[in-house]
Amino acid sequence: MSENERRGGGRPHTFTAWLRDRPDSGLDALFAARPDLITPVPADIGALAARAVAKPAVLRVLDRLDRFGLHVLEALVALGDDRLSGPWRAGGDTGTDPDALPDLLEAPAEAVRDTVGHLLATALVWSDGGRVRPVAVLRTILTTPLGLGPPLAALLDELPAEGVERVTAALGLPGGYGAGGPAERAADALARPDRLEPLIAAAGADARGVLERLAWGPPHGSVNGAARQVDVASAVSPIDRLLARGLLIATGPDTVTLPREVALHLRRGRLARRSAAHADSATNSTPDSAPGAAAGPGTAVAAAPGPPPLTGPQHTPRLALRAAAGQAFTAVRSVEELLELWGADPPAVLRNGGLGVRELRIAARALDSDEATTAVLAETAYAAGLLAADGDVDGEWLPSTGYDLWRAAEPAARWAALAAAWLRGSRVPSLSGSKDARGRTRNVLGEGLERRSAREVRVDVLDALAAAPEGCAPTAESVAERLAWLRPRRQGPAYTELVAAATNEAAVLGLTGRGALSPHGRALLAELREGGTLAEASAAEASLAPELPEQLDHFLVQGDLTAVAPGPLVPALARELALAADVESTGGATVYRFSDASVRRALDSGRGAAELTELLERHSTTPLPQPLRYLISDVARRHGRLRVGTASSYLRCDDPSVLAELAGDRRTADLALVRLAPTVLASRTARPVLLARLAELGYPAVPESVDGSVQLSRPEVRRSDAGTVAAGAAEPPQPGPAERAASVRAVRAGDEAANAERHPIDPPGSDPPRSAASHTLTVLSAAASQGRRVWIGYQDADGRASSRIVDPARVEGGFLTAYDATRAAVSRFAVHRITGVADIAAAEPAESGQRSGAAGSRTGPGPTRQGV
Repeated sequence: MSENERRGGGRPHTFTAWLRDRPDSGLDALFAARPDLITPVPADIGALAARAVAKPAVLRVLDRLDRFGLHVLEALVALGDDRLSGPWRAGGDTGTDPDALPDLLEAPAEAVRDTVGHLLATALVWSDGGRVRPVAVLRTILTTPLGLGPPLAALLDELPAEGVERVTAALGLPGGYGAGGPAERAADALARPDRLEPLIAAAGADARGVLERLAWGPPHGSVNGAARQVDVASAVSPIDRLLARGLLIATGPDTVTLPREVALHLRRGRLARRSAAHADSATNSTPDSAPGAAAGPGTAVAAAPGPPPLTGPQHTPRLALRAAAGQAFTAVRSVEELLELWGADPPAVLRNGGLGVRELRIAARALDSDEATTAVLAETAYAAGLLAADGDVDGEWLPSTGYDLWRAAEPAARWAALAAAWLRGSRVPSLSGSKDARGRTRNVLGEGLERRSAREVRVDVLDALAAAPEGCAPTAESVAERLAWLRPRRQGPAYTELVAAATNEAAVLGLTGRGALSPHGRALLAELREGGTLAEASAAEASLAPELPEQLDHFLVQGDLTAVAPGPLVPALARELALAADVESTGGATVYRFSDASVRRALDSGRGAAELTELLERHSTTPLPQPLRYLISDVARRHGRLRVGTASSYLRCDDPSVLAELAGDRRTADLALVRLAPTVLASRTARPVLLARLAELGYPAVPESVDGSVQLSRPEVRRSDAGTVAAGAAEPPQPGPAERAASVRAVRAGDEAANAERHPIDPPGSDPPRSAASHTLTVLSAAASQGRRVWIGYQDADGRASSRIVDPARVEGGFLTAYDATRAAVSRFAVHRITGVADIAAAEPAESGQRSGAAGSRTGPGPTRQGV
């Protein structure tokens, strides 16, 4: 109850006045629950109220209500309608006494009280003199709350005049408009229990059966010729007798509706019942049979105050954690392998901006994975800004410039970046390969994978898994039942599809292990919910790091020309070893095999034989076997012996026998080789073609420059400098405490500026202050957080300089939002146009009589607010 109500003064009669009377903590809670209301910050309380009751904003909150919350809200909407007649509008007051709800809903009083408190905190309902009223727009959204139809007055107003006259005549009421309208008199009479029960009895037992079938909803029934003209004398069927007495109202050519007051009377003090068996009677009826329920709103079945329990197989928490951590490490390593692969051989960008099916299949084989998992990894890398398409006409998918920084981070930090990007993203990789409405296949990284609600569904799924006991892997059925209770308005095929996708993708990324949510998954979910961003040293990273395998700086070289890494190698060593050897198998240990081609690859990249041998000796825990030393020295001895230059092209070799062998080889006939000297052969083919052909024939050669020196080329490292992928249409981020507090101050300041008597303050007479840009930002940010008034110099777009006394509320995105005391209005200032800032005394001019700015106290009958 507000302070005005406690003092016995005037109580708020409007939603806007109720919002204005809320304490700052109440507005802070409202902004935390509904961040869209401060995106951007409204100018004052009036603008906030208009935004809070806008239909899209209300629908967004309704979609987040659980089944019991929606149940209580529908009760408040049903009983809080100002069109209700009779005893349901006690004393002529609008709204519902919250203390009466537990008995009406047959629900625990504590659960109802907490739910009403939540509805008040989210401003779906508001308090008016101790009674709770829903916001008006809910009447158009929840048209049949708890299976109840419209009030009598609303239904009678839709009837033609002769129809209302027949109802008033059947009730024995005077006609005409002498004492109020006939519809109003009929509604008041029908809503009185002492008149209603005799009317139902007079209609007959079979007519009562019709009413009982509609009483628990849906309130609409289908009959032929519902709009027929009938009175008490001519009524022959149960439907006729009910229509003649106004107990059913025709709302369409073939539709009749049970008025809300009649249904409430038939429910005998209960708003909902616990059995849904009556839904079986929902059939279409013949002209004289009882009307059935048409497809539409649900029936009035009571909702449980809590969600159903989660059931499923139980694993030891340690086993589930190890499975999740192992999968998290696999996801990080697979993303790195995928981007290294595409950095060397990038796939083309399709016309629709996606990745081709063939390229996806090749990548899946390279990762020793399936296409669905590879799609999740590619999309997650894209969402994290590690993968992007270059800007060329014939574009290619390349690692971004941020990939190198990500690759240098610790594995736990790399996983946290991937998982956070997935959880915040709006693209659904699991939809790739499916058909859109036009029958076209949705490609990975292409169009058609955006889903606005993907982020919220992922949070819902992880929340449901987090509610299970540690180590419990809930079944898909129990998760679906819990989500049906948590999000009753979102149920449908699309939501079910997103739930399945979120469950599968969370498993691929290692947020879950053996179906149970991991501790690092819980930490990530909590962290993103708190602030909307991931801290540099996050709790999720700290939770996962001890569970990941330790990165090693050594391996075991074996006599069969293989090296075994018993665990993940440090990134630099892994890249060097992958350059000199080919990965033969992966798993708990990675096996690398040395060959002529792999050693030559290292030599072609500029590594010397001695350098390569020294690297292997330094990091091998076993002595380097003699066969590997022979392999390296033999390849190095032959490396660069045969050289290709430009004639069109030529070959040069210090060993004439090699050139003689090459010239006599029948397979080189297409190269048109001509001996110019014992150590030189000329060719008519271009140098790149000659190099490639010689490699195919088993005569590897190296290019040389015009001065005869060997030209070695390192593997080309290609990166896309395209920006990070846009997040797409998504819900506003969760504001932090500081942002909410600044928003409260800004709204209060704007409201006081809009409603209070304005007393502009004259700026100081000296020149505007001047200060460095860094100092300006520091002082403005501090003033906004401390609620301190400052003096700024400002230059507008026309170059005019002025002095302003302002109360900063928010500094964000290059703009200062503040209450301008010199103009008594809330204004936005471009920070780059502020020439300087200086602190001033916060004292108010004596002649103003009160502080009209955003900081300080507020005079008047309301409570004092400091530091707004």
